[in-house]
Amino acid sequence: MPQRKVPAWLSAPLIIGTFGVLWLLERRRPLRESVEPKPAHDARNLAVAGAGAVALQVFEHPLITPLTALVERRRWGLLQRARLPEWLEVALGVVLMDYTLYLWHVLTHRVPLLWRFHVAHHVDLDLDASTALRFHFGELAISVIWRAGQVVLLGVKPLTLSVWQTCLLLSILFHHSNVRLPLEFERRLNRLLVTPRMHGIHHSVIEAETNSNWSSGLTLWDRLHGTLRLNVPQDEIIIGVPAYREPAEVGLEEVLALPFGEQRPTWLVPGDGKPLRAERTHAPQELLP
Repeated sequence: MPQRKVPAWLSAPLIIGTFGVLWLLERRRPLRESVEPKPAHDARNLAVAGAGAVALQVFEHPLITPLTALVERRRWGLLQRARLPEWLEVALGVVLMDYTLYLWHVLTHRVPLLWRFHVAHHVDLDLDASTALRFHFGELAISVIWRAGQVVLLGVKPLTLSVWQTCLLLSILFHHSNVRLPLEFERRLNRLLVTPRMHGIHHSVIEAETNSNWSSGLTLWDRLHGTLRLNVPQDEIIIGVPAYREPAEVGLEEVLALPFGEQRPTWLVPGDGKPLRAERTHAPQELLP
C-alpha cells in the first residue's frame, strides 16, 4: 500500500527554487565577504553533497523508509500511542524531530569520532547556501542510526518524516545562506527560527562561539539549554576552524579524506595558538549587525 508523504513534485522544486533564490541574493546582498571564488567554492560543496546523497540512498533510504511504514502499521512510539489528530501528530512530530536533531548536533561536536566527520562541514572557509548541503558522506551514514532511533521512539510515520525533511532542508539552506537581511526583521524572525546571522556565529573559528547555536529549525532549543549566543558582530566573524585556514587544505579530495587521516588540533592555528575574543558588553541574546 502506498505510504502518504510529501510528493517529490512539490518538495524538489521548492528546495531547488529556494537554493536558487538564495544563491542570487548572496551575490546581491552578501552578509560577509567571500574568501574563495564563489563558483569554485559552490561546485566543491555540491560535489561533497553528491557523495552524501549517494550515502543516504545506500544507507538511509532502505532502512528508514520501511521503518516509518512499520511504525505506522504497528503503532510504535510516543506519537502513535497518543492517537492524536493527524495534523497535530505531524506538527508535534516535526517539533520533536527538530529537538532530537539538536541533540544529535551537540553530539557531533562533543563525541570525538563524530567530530572527525562533522568537522568536514566546518572547515569551509565561506558560509553560504551550498554549505548547507556539504556534509561528509560518513557523517550521513552514521546518522542513520540516530534517525532510526528518532523514528521508532517518537513514532514517526512516512508523512511526518517527509514533512520534517522538507522543512529541515529549507531551514538549513536559509540559515547557512550568506544573505544580509534587514537587522530588525531578522531579530524578529530569530525569536522563532534560526537565521543567517545566528548560524554564522556557530561557524566561527572561536571555539566558544562554535559551541553555541546548535538549533537547526526552532531557536527554542538553544534558549532552553542556555546555548544561544547572538552578540557577535558579523564583521568580526572568521568562518571555519583554526587548524585549516588555506583553501588548498580544504579542497574536495582533502575534505573527503579528512576523517580518515591524522587531524590537526581543531582549535589551534598552526604555529599561532588558539584564537580568542574579548568578553562582550552586549547581552548574549542581542542579535548584532
